[in-house]
Amino acid sequence: MLALVPFFVPALIDKKMNTVVQAAPYKVSNQTKSLYDSLDFIGDLHSDVLLWKRDILIEHDHGHEDLPRMLQANIALQAFTIVNKTPVGINFDRNTGDTDQITRLFMAQGRPLKSWFSLTERVIEQADSLNEFSYRSNGQLSVIKTKGDLKAYLKRRQADKNITAGFLGIEGAQALEGKLENIDVVFNAGIRMIGLTHFFDNELGASAHGVSHAGITEFGRQAVKKMEDLNILVDLSHASPKLIDDVLSIAQKPVIVSHTGVKGTCNNVRNLSDEHLIGIAKTGGLVGIAMFDQAVCGSDASAIAKAIQYTINLIGSRHVALGSDFDGAIKAIIEVRGLPLIVEELLKLEISTEDIRAVMGDNMKMFLLQNLPN
Repeated sequence: MLALVPFFVPALIDKKMNTVVQAAPYKVSNQTKSLYDSLDFIGDLHSDVLLWKRDILIEHDHGHEDLPRMLQANIALQAFTIVNKTPVGINFDRNTGDTDQITRLFMAQGRPLKSWFSLTERVIEQADSLNEFSYRSNGQLSVIKTKGDLKAYLKRRQADKNITAGFLGIEGAQALEGKLENIDVVFNAGIRMIGLTHFFDNELGASAHGVSHAGITEFGRQAVKKMEDLNILVDLSHASPKLIDDVLSIAQKPVIVSHTGVKGTCNNVRNLSDEHLIGIAKTGGLVGIAMFDQAVCGSDASAIAKAIQYTINLIGSRHVALGSDFDGAIKAIIEVRGLPLIVEELLKLEISTEDIRAVMGDNMKMFLLQNLPN
């Protein structure tokens, strides 16, 4: 019986941790459906689905996305972000890096032994899994690493909408294990975006949910420079306010916030202030609006739409995108097939069709065409 634990326990945890408020099927007006179906490019900046060792080539009745559901939702590009360490008793207010839940999860999943004890190896293991899914997908799932990859994929997609793509990010740069050379290691594994912090302070700087509430460290400054040199996107999700200030003061390239809410509609430690939204936009950056209660202070798509509207009004539509946090151990408002509900709510708010197209994916496409490595 013990031999069955790796097969059943992780799946049960996945089902328990990744739930939805409003499940499929989703119904929208004919106007909304027509607009949604006409969207040339739909993209999302944050999904943690690789953590769960779920076969994403198969449609599941739990969780928030997989390849069949992404295709049904006409997703053109998904950022697959790699969780590598989370503390026991995780919360929004105060966490340390003294404990770790992912070690036990990886053991139960039967992941390679080296990934049990190395955060960098956990990144490589999950990156390899996306490449394996791509190989097994018979061309339906591409992995994007360069501007050339993206251009070639976009050309393919003009003729075949029944394909999708992803690029890789890291959630929490503790995965570098305090070594600058590991930036090269993860870059070579395909990583193109790195979140500096997650739920606890690390070698690069302070988390919004950590203990010190400090800013960037000297190692963090060196790491940001090296990331920019390699055209790895700097992701400020979960960063402390002081860390955001420090990065904005040194950034030479656009920064990104892959999944967040905004204090203007949901005032908590997780979300971005107006000052930080403006600062991120000044770098030419992009802000992904998340899709769960603690990010938007609501339990339906209208709360997501209001956060998008607020951000558009403050910094302009070209700096706003989707950043769902699908399969991030959250109770998401919708799963991926529910994205038309956001379009419907944006129409109710009288957001223009042009701005809706931008937020739903065009901004993400242009940002990556400009900022991925050559």
